Amino acid sequence: MSMATLSAYPTPNPNPNFLPPSEQASQEPLPQIQHNNLSPDSDSDPSPSSNPSFHTPIPNPPEAVPSATPPPSLLHLSFNQDHGCFAAGIDHGFRIYNCDPFREIFRRDFDRGGGIGVVEMLFRCNILALVGGGPDPQYPPNKVMIWDDHQSRCIGELSFRSEVRSVRLRRDRIIVVLEQKIFVYNFADLKLLHQIETIANPKGLCAVSQGAGSLVLVCPGLQKGQVRVEHYASKRTKFIMAHDSRIACFALTQDGQLLATASTKGTLVRIFNTVDGSLLQEVRRGADRAEIYSLAFSSNAQWLAVSSDKGTVHVFSLKINGGSPSPDRSRSTSDPVTSPQSSLSFIKGVLPKYFSSEWSVAQFRLVEGSQYIVAFGHQKNTVVILGIDGSFYRCQFDPVNGGEMTQLEYHNFLKPEAAF
Repeated sequence: MSMATLSAYPTPNPNPNFLPPSEQASQEPLPQIQHNNLSPDSDSDPSPSSNPSFHTPIPNPPEAVPSATPPPSLLHLSFNQDHGCFAAGIDHGFRIYNCDPFREIFRRDFDRGGGIGVVEMLFRCNILALVGGGPDPQYPPNKVMIWDDHQSRCIGELSFRSEVRSVRLRRDRIIVVLEQKIFVYNFADLKLLHQIETIANPKGLCAVSQGAGSLVLVCPGLQKGQVRVEHYASKRTKFIMAHDSRIACFALTQDGQLLATASTKGTLVRIFNTVDGSLLQEVRRGADRAEIYSLAFSSNAQWLAVSSDKGTVHVFSLKINGGSPSPDRSRSTSDPVTSPQSSLSFIKGVLPKYFSSEWSVAQFRLVEGSQYIVAFGHQKNTVVILGIDGSFYRCQFDPVNGGEMTQLEYHNFLKPEAAF
């Protein structure tokens, strides 16, 4: 059960750090939410504006936090759709950062606590989706608040009967993920378009295509190890039995044609064609069981990056012709031929599959046990790594010789502004 209701918030406070709608129109038409089509449901929870246990935003961001103040607790970390920015939900607000060059774009701090457990950006525009989190949530954890940072207020909300696990945004859709259900809404009027039932999904796993074409949505199926692919243009649903163990992580290319999956075992990553469900490639992260934290395709689907609790980020070479053709997809003479394989692969018919596995081309070592998410940078052959401890790394890999990546940059984004 879900419902869309209105919320009322304090006076507008335009934020100069976002591109104004007039400048964005040519490249990113923004969703216009029509409030007059919505009405508060009598069965809904009280809106945060009328509930004293939730907090109103401070209209202007405060001055730099004194260095004596302990760093904030990080509740959420995610890249935006093109990996050019990332968002951090903290125990008293949220912050938005640019990846290259690295800098804090802006922050919103809420009074009296105000934890944000989910921040989902919409490319670089002023619309974000927020969900309360932490010990002192800014909003109820069962609501998605649509925040307009030009007005510094919430302009709409979606209420649910259980906690929201994650949110995905497209210019035309809002996708809300609960423990065992996914709701797809039209962005313009918050009208419910589709409901999907899933197996228990505590991490809120869900991926959506971001290309200009139609929506492709991937989520866990109803069986262990199964993923469900929704092709909305053709109105087709594809089920893929990706692994024997439960699904731990997956990623989708921008056009939605390729899907990378990992299981809770964490040793193999499989790449599928989402249209027919065929297995295109399999790469090996390692021999030991590991928890995969994130998977990411490069923009041209030539590379795949993987982060895990083993403290190593791996980059694999993909030998796939799927996905949208683009000028940089054509391989030059300097590009690698294949991923490294075991020297014993010539007797792969006799030895276990392990020896014929494709291994990563490049690696970057981190602190083992800490949680990291990864994406490809906008500079060629670069990788951006974000840690739940506040670490930001930008690294470069050698596409021909591979090996250890070169660290280009490091920051701790949770430190006070003076540290930048």
